[in-house]
Amino acid sequence: MSPQLAGVLQLTALIAALALSYRPLGDYMARVYSSEKHYRPEKWIYRVIGANPAAEMRWPAYLRGVLAFSAVSVLLLYLMQRVQGSLPGSLGFSSIDPDQAFNTAASFVANTNWQSYYGEQAMGHVVQTGGLAVQNFLSAAVGMAVAVALVRGFARSRTGELGNFWADLVRGTVRVLLPIAFLGAIVLVACGAIQNFSGIHSVGQFTGGTQEWNGGAVASQEAIKELGTNGGGYFNANSAHPFENPNPLSNLFEIFLILLIPFALTRTFGRVVGSLKQGYAILGAMAVIWLGFSALMMWTEFAHRGPAFEIAGGAMEGKETRFGIAGSSLFAVATTLTSTGAVNSFHSSYTGFGGGITLLGMQLGEIAPGGVGSGLYGMLIMAVIAVFIAGLMVGRTPEYLGKKIGTRQIQLAACYILVTPALVLGFTAVAMALPTPADSMTNSGAHGFSEILYAYTSAANNNGSAFAGLNADTQWFNTTLGIAMLLGRFLPMVFVLALAGSLAEQRPVPETAGTLRTDKPLYAGLLVGTILIITGLTYFPALALGPLAEGLAS
Repeated sequence: MSPQLAGVLQLTALIAALALSYRPLGDYMARVYSSEKHYRPEKWIYRVIGANPAAEMRWPAYLRGVLAFSAVSVLLLYLMQRVQGSLPGSLGFSSIDPDQAFNTAASFVANTNWQSYYGEQAMGHVVQTGGLAVQNFLSAAVGMAVAVALVRGFARSRTGELGNFWADLVRGTVRVLLPIAFLGAIVLVACGAIQNFSGIHSVGQFTGGTQEWNGGAVASQEAIKELGTNGGGYFNANSAHPFENPNPLSNLFEIFLILLIPFALTRTFGRVVGSLKQGYAILGAMAVIWLGFSALMMWTEFAHRGPAFEIAGGAMEGKETRFGIAGSSLFAVATTLTSTGAVNSFHSSYTGFGGGITLLGMQLGEIAPGGVGSGLYGMLIMAVIAVFIAGLMVGRTPEYLGKKIGTRQIQLAACYILVTPALVLGFTAVAMALPTPADSMTNSGAHGFSEILYAYTSAANNNGSAFAGLNADTQWFNTTLGIAMLLGRFLPMVFVLALAGSLAEQRPVPETAGTLRTDKPLYAGLLVGTILIITGLTYFPALALGPLAEGLAS
């Protein structure tokens, strides 16, 4: 079997698995977030945190809940790292330096999971399992809660109430993420991923001595790392490490976990707003971009350039032989079109155009299908923009799902799409202008610029993957990347929740013959075009200086 055919078969199997799970999971999540019933463990949690799950919140109160919970999470995770040396199960590792502890705390709470440290050489069992893995659940649940609040904004009318943040947070964690992650961890253990709390031990005899590894609850953290589109690995090699991702079957399963909830949330959206066709339109736009990027990435990396490429079957530098070109390409596209950031190969070693595809996937806003929750609300923001553009074309007041898109709605949507590019391009420009940050670049020229651009793109978009050629463990990068992560995560949420509140207050507008049908393929095509054009106009100059220049020169 040729590598190309193997890649097509893997993609086909992945599509089939996602299609089979789409309806049941999407409908289940719609019931979870619409239910008025509270399970006993959930009641215990509400009692401990002092929350009333039945109390409806307007968008300012919902936002205060998101920000207060996240701020406390950052503080607690920071403190855990700072006192690690005194904690049991630390494996003898010392406490984390202040700048790196801030970066890691901001990273995991913001669902970014950027890592400027070697996990197996820095974090003990308590911090890994009780700190990082817990935030993998909670940060994902926060994203899902904000997405559901926006969907309620479209579904409700003449009220500013968007639900209860604490109820949405707890239900998303207890009823959705925990059970799926539990089953996913069992599958990964069956595939060969490790799950233990062993200490540091030697693994085989090597030239010059033995190599030491520590064990850990790897399979359980790997499952929620992918399911929650988090991305932070137990080991520095991330999902290229055989303890995390042992074989091609586990690799395909991890890609499935990454894409599972973001795609299924479009069905949840359709259920809640009362029109499954609207969900299918959003799904179609996501799927077109994802399939296009997957095909383009495999074509780019399989392209033969000279005898070395022909012998290897493609661009194999930086890729695991057990996954090959296809498994690596599918994984890279899945993680950069979502806010996952996990890697099973090193994106810095991809061809110039291949590295550009990973960059562009993040710069789209990670909406195809995007992160858990963040992908859906990001795509709905773009849907509002697309409706506005269509309204300008025909001279009508734009409407979406029976809601008028007026000045306030467009201002909020515009602020949402401008925040991340401002962070990415601003921080990249400053880093390139100063002498010290440039010293961290392994490469010069276009590739070196891509390393810096990739780092801030990954941070501000809450992705977490790295180009693997940049030494980011410096005070400058730990601090600025941490700031970019927090602003890139929570500033957009401000605009999302404000938009949700303004939509929920409106009266529904009756559909007329002139109303744009947003449940048709024509609108889905307009949505895809809007996404590509806005991103292209925003990032094209920076991409031209980095991956495009490198690709054309090779």
